[in-house]
Amino acid sequence: MIEEQHKKTGEKRLVVIDGNHLIHRAFYAIQNPLKTSTGEQTNAIFGFASMLLNIIEEEKPDYIALTFDERAPTFRHEKHEEYKATRKKAPDELYAQIPRIREMVKRFNISAYSKEGYEADDMMGTLAKLAGQEGIFTHIVTGDMDMMQLINPQVVVVFPHKGYREPVFYDSDKVFEKYGIYPNQVVDYKAIVGDTSDNIKGVDGIGPKGATDLLGKYKTLDGIYEHLDEIKGSHKEKLERDKKIAYFAQDLARIRVDSPCEFKSEDTKLEDLDYLGLLKFFDEMEMRSLHRRLTKMIPTEKLQSEEQMSLF
Repeated sequence: MIEEQHKKTGEKRLVVIDGNHLIHRAFYAIQNPLKTSTGEQTNAIFGFASMLLNIIEEEKPDYIALTFDERAPTFRHEKHEEYKATRKKAPDELYAQIPRIREMVKRFNISAYSKEGYEADDMMGTLAKLAGQEGIFTHIVTGDMDMMQLINPQVVVVFPHKGYREPVFYDSDKVFEKYGIYPNQVVDYKAIVGDTSDNIKGVDGIGPKGATDLLGKYKTLDGIYEHLDEIKGSHKEKLERDKKIAYFAQDLARIRVDSPCEFKSEDTKLEDLDYLGLLKFFDEMEMRSLHRRLTKMIPTEKLQSEEQMSLF
């Protein structure tokens, strides 16, 4: 269950889920490909649905939303042609299941956010900011360290573990305990060390320990360069040489929290989920175990109401 320190009395909570991360996690978690009687592969669909239900059961949020990447290049690709160029392409069997997953999300009546030119990360950051303006606390479910930069008194980042039965919660103290930096230093940390997964270069020759030490003393990238004369040895030379690279990396690594995203909390209420729509989807996809599980999760009064409506 959710750690007690992340349950605050009277607090309204939005859970924002990194849809792309959940899809990849689901696909690789189920090694034996599941298929329908017609031969359609469904392991990612099944795993995604299972984890989604786990999140709803464990978190019991007031609001829920999903974010997805679009295929179109983002503004980061326009600035840096090699952005994410080194990433290995996922199997076609995974991509083939994404339309079905998005159909399932729509059937379930969960709000999904995406925008051409922006990443799901930017959508999550913007949703968290807009929710905060309404006094809503946000849990961001992802496996991406980049999202740590969004943590503040109203935002917690949650890493799924064991199908979300043992999630790991990151607040500011937890980030410092694990990485030796605070959330507001994550972008500057990446500016120095770079990010191999996104193919972003940092200051060549300065690794995680060097970056952590520098940020521990000077707090920010600006602070480091403002006190460059105090820095001894090869670090000073490397920082001088790669200053433009560091600031360019900082810009690429920063999540935009002002993305074009229309958030209305009333559109994301958990109580408005269409359980009947999802039950029908599970029937069509021959996912009997998930059908039985969801039926047990539906509030009695809502199940009776939706069953009655299905007769007309």
